[in-house]
Amino acid sequence: MASVEVTVRGAGIFGLSVAWACTRRGAMVRVVDPYGPGAGSSGGIVGALAPHVPENWNEKKAFQLESLLMAEAFWAEVEETGGVSPGYARTGRLQPLADAAAIALAEARAKGAGALWQGRAHWEVIPAEGRSGLAPFTPTGMLIRDTLTARMCPRRACAALVAALQVSGVEIVKEAPDEGVVVWATGWRGLGDLTEALGRKIGDGVKGQAVLLRYPAQGDPQLFVDGLHIIPHADGTVAVGSTSERDFDDPVSVDEQCQALVDRAYAAVPALHGATVLERWAGVRPRARSRAPLLGAWPGRDGHFVANGGFKIGFGMAPKVGEVLADLVLEARDTIPAGFGFDPLK
Repeated sequence: MASVEVTVRGAGIFGLSVAWACTRRGAMVRVVDPYGPGAGSSGGIVGALAPHVPENWNEKKAFQLESLLMAEAFWAEVEETGGVSPGYARTGRLQPLADAAAIALAEARAKGAGALWQGRAHWEVIPAEGRSGLAPFTPTGMLIRDTLTARMCPRRACAALVAALQVSGVEIVKEAPDEGVVVWATGWRGLGDLTEALGRKIGDGVKGQAVLLRYPAQGDPQLFVDGLHIIPHADGTVAVGSTSERDFDDPVSVDEQCQALVDRAYAAVPALHGATVLERWAGVRPRARSRAPLLGAWPGRDGHFVANGGFKIGFGMAPKVGEVLADLVLEARDTIPAGFGFDPLK
């Protein structure tokens, strides 16, 4: 290939999205990952692209909203280019309401969504009665329904980006020297490297476990029940996740916490009871100390940049993350929110 202008280190969702954004702008890009695409937490099974609640608005929530609104066109172009479906669909989400106070809060948030979501998605309180398909038990008989939430299959999404990049002439290799500017999208271990290099805590990893059930609910909204994400996928499976474990010995081992997820899903959605468990998965998600994505120039290291800290919202943030990193590394335009940089981590 011609001289490489951008080397992206890390082939998870952030690295692949940055590579895609740079490639679409005409840059010659190479992606380097010794473990291969989607080898870390980006190779998971959950795929919930869910918004923050529409209140106490801040730059993180605004950035996420813009990225979620970009997602449909983003994934459609990726699929059209590479011929691989990411399993994306904006199917919405249902949440049960436990009592009158919860209903009042949800109705207040509906007003917030009306003001903040630009009329491009809705948050509303609806009766559960008469709904068909997968639905949670709700003590009040009322549900929150939002139309912004989407789902995709993380593994298929990474495969779709890989296919689109390869069709576009991008090399994805296990080893290669740095050429051009370098973007580090190396996940939770990369946050550890930054901590060591800068001499201050930058972030760490949070382990998550999830399960995949065989249950045909294609096209149904995903559910959020008592902190549990339940996501019907297009292939007749339902993903359930996930745990959050700050202390762990083995980043990829599964244990009794996976069975607890299954039991909680059965209790929350009786229709799932007895569904076959197809897979138990574990991985470590990168969490920056600020809890926002960590984006920007690597301090004191000219020509090196960082895209990390997606944590639980990395796939939802990825379309916008790719664009703002391309702005920075190709055009020297810093369009990254201040709270996503290194300064808040001092």
